[in-house]
Amino acid sequence: MLDLEKQIFRQLEKSKNILIVFPSDRNNDALASALALFIFLKKLGLEVDIAGPMNESRGAQMSFLPGFQEIQKQLDNLRRFIVSLDISQAKVSQIKYSVEDNQLNFIISPKSGWFKPEDVTSKSGEFKYDLIFTIGLIDLEALGKTYDANVEFFYKTTIINIDHQAANEEFGQVNYVDLNAVSNGEILFYLLKNYKPESLSEDVATCLLTGIIAQTKNFKTGNLTPRILLATSELLALGARREEIVNCLYRSRNMSSLKLWGKILNNLQAENKDELLWSRLNDGDFKTEDINIDNLSDIIDELIITVPSAKAIVIFCEEENNKTKILGYSLKNINILDLFKEYEPVGNTKAAQITLNMGLKTASDQIIPKLRGKLEKLSL
Repeated sequence: MLDLEKQIFRQLEKSKNILIVFPSDRNNDALASALALFIFLKKLGLEVDIAGPMNESRGAQMSFLPGFQEIQKQLDNLRRFIVSLDISQAKVSQIKYSVEDNQLNFIISPKSGWFKPEDVTSKSGEFKYDLIFTIGLIDLEALGKTYDANVEFFYKTTIINIDHQAANEEFGQVNYVDLNAVSNGEILFYLLKNYKPESLSEDVATCLLTGIIAQTKNFKTGNLTPRILLATSELLALGARREEIVNCLYRSRNMSSLKLWGKILNNLQAENKDELLWSRLNDGDFKTEDINIDNLSDIIDELIITVPSAKAIVIFCEEENNKTKILGYSLKNINILDLFKEYEPVGNTKAAQITLNMGLKTASDQIIPKLRGKLEKLSL
C-alpha cells in the first residue's frame, strides 16, 4: 500500500486541473501555506487555482505575499451546462441565439430536413477541477460560503486534506494530518521537499516561512520543536524573506489600532484561572473604527501569547440603540459556535460574533456567567 506522501504525489500526476482552498477564519498560516503550494504547482507547469474568502483587514496584512493577487474570492464557472442536438438526420446550416424575457433561445437553421424536439438533450458537464487541496481546515464547513454554495462539487471531487489540528475530521480521500507538526507551513515544507526540492523557490520559501511565523507568533509560542526550527533554517537558506514577513505582520500597526489595544487591555478581566479573558469597549472608544472579528486579530494573538492558559477571549462592543456586539475567539480546540449557540452566532469555530438587544453591562453580566459555566464543564 502506498504511504500518504506517495498517494499525494500520484494524485498530482494524474490531475488535470487543481484547486487549493483555505479556511474562512483568521488562519494566516493556512493562507500563506496555500499560496506556497499554489506557486510550487504553477512552477511545475500544472493547471492550478487558489480560492478563499478575503476581507479588507486580512487582505491588507497578507497582500505582500507573492501570488496573493491571484486568490479567487469565490468559485465561478465550476461546471458547464451542455445542450446537445442530434444532427444524424439533418445537418446544421447556421446557429444564432437571442435572449428574451430571461430566456436564452438558440436558433438553429438546418441545411435540409427538420429538427424535432426529441433531438435536443441537455446535461451537466464535469466539474472544472478534478483534485482539491484543503489547507488548515478541520472540516469542509470551515470554508464558509465557498463550501455552502458548492456542496456537490466538494463531495464529488477528490480531496487531499492537509492539516495539523487534532479536531480535524479527516474528510478527505487522502488525509495528511500531522498532529506533531506546529504549522501547515511546516507540513508542506517537508512534503514539497520530498517531492520536487528543486522547485522550492524563494517565493515558495517566503510563503512557507510566513505560515510558520504566523502560527508561532514569531516564535513566541511554547510549542516550538526541533523539527520546525530545522524547517525554518532550511527555508532561510532557500531565500525566505524573514525581515519582510516580520515587518508586514508585526511592525505595521497604525496609531488608532494601538489606542484600541490600550482600551481593550485596560478593561481586560479574567475568569476560570485565566481560561476566559474578556473586555468591554464603550461606544466612544471606537467611533472611528469598524470593530469586527478580523481587525482585532492582532490583539487576540498578543493575548494568546501573553496568557497561554486562555481558552476563549470575548470582547463586548457597545453600539447605538442600546445594542451590544459580542466578538468571541476560541483556542485549544474549543468551538466558539457551541459556546454562543443559543444566540445564533455568525462566523466559524474559531471566531464568531453575536448582537444582543441590550446594553453593554447587561450583556456582559448575562454572557460571562454562561461562558464560565460552559468552560468549567469542558474542563471536567
